[in-house]
Amino acid sequence: MRRLRNLLWLSWRDYRNEWQMSGCFVLALAAVLGPMLVLFGLKAGIIGSMLDQLVNNPRNLEIQTVGAGRFDKPWIDALRQRPETGFVIPKTRSLSASLDLKSEQAPDIVAVELITSAPGDPLIGELSDRLERPTDVVLSAAAAEKLRVRAGDVVDASVARRYRGERQREHLTLDVVGVAPPTATRREAVFAPLALAEAVERFKDGVAVGAFGWKGSERAEDAVRLYSGFRLYAQSLDDVTTLSRYMEDLGLKVRTRSEDIEVVQSMDRNLTMIFWLVALIGLIGFSVSLGASLWANVDRKQRDLSMMRLVGFHTGDIVWYPVFQSLLTAVLGWALAVGIYFGVAAGINRLMGEQLRPGEEVCKLAPEHFAWALLLTLVASVVAAALAGFRAARIEPAEGLREV
Repeated sequence: MRRLRNLLWLSWRDYRNEWQMSGCFVLALAAVLGPMLVLFGLKAGIIGSMLDQLVNNPRNLEIQTVGAGRFDKPWIDALRQRPETGFVIPKTRSLSASLDLKSEQAPDIVAVELITSAPGDPLIGELSDRLERPTDVVLSAAAAEKLRVRAGDVVDASVARRYRGERQREHLTLDVVGVAPPTATRREAVFAPLALAEAVERFKDGVAVGAFGWKGSERAEDAVRLYSGFRLYAQSLDDVTTLSRYMEDLGLKVRTRSEDIEVVQSMDRNLTMIFWLVALIGLIGFSVSLGASLWANVDRKQRDLSMMRLVGFHTGDIVWYPVFQSLLTAVLGWALAVGIYFGVAAGINRLMGEQLRPGEEVCKLAPEHFAWALLLTLVASVVAAALAGFRAARIEPAEGLREV
């Protein structure tokens, strides 16, 4: 261990004394690694932002069925258990999914679409957790603006039907527990628990709804409750294609935004392949160049290395001499390349700042990317130093004596 410490110290002193040559190695590495970091930063920033926009827009995860169907709760529960499913909830018939809302703050009655919702709804996010009772609702931004209400207010909801030749209308009070962001939907809509949507549908079918005191026929609940459709969202972008194929295999026609997703994912794959190809060529070129230089350096210092063998250093110790110098070059070159990257990235992001959304960057890298760059650089440097270390290990002590 002491011999190894002494050897590393001598290697460091030699590396420092020949700082001109050492500096050239460091600059050569930074010249190769710096542009690669910038290239990967552009790839991660541009494609990453596009992927983030796709993921953050829940509409891209939505799978819509075309036309009406007949789905029972066990079928929907089985769909909910699939690993690709992020969120699913039954929905009632479109003709029954509507309400008329009136508030004290606005003079007009607003007709809204009734959208079934539940905790975990990606369209309204955390607001869906507030839907605890059948009368708790989340208004769309357009509906809230027309009604002039906000979270904590109440609205009067009414539902109309023609029953036994008479026009009937019932009212109930709804608690506004939140207002959805404009990205959820641009229409006048209300996100409500399934129980409220079912009650409205039963009322319009002429059936009494005891929970709200709405009169009608005393038809019993159906043994098997059937729904005309459902709202379905995939767990991730990759799951959209899987779920849509599953639906098509069941004979259902669906609509998705898989084409837009595939375009971005294809760009991500292609740019990643191009980056690794450029990185591989650069690292191989640098490794060969550094290896040849270290080999020549070992030959130039053959007498000094043989004298080290004479004073007690073993063959395994001598191998570490060029390896340690190569590792120093890797660390210093990586540090200089990271500095180059931060300078260039800051300039690019400042230049493109006006075209970006708040928080977005054209060129960005995560901490793990720098760690991977350092690891690959260290591996390349060790490979480059392997031949020089092999050459140093073959130097015989007698070679130093012959030149004395």
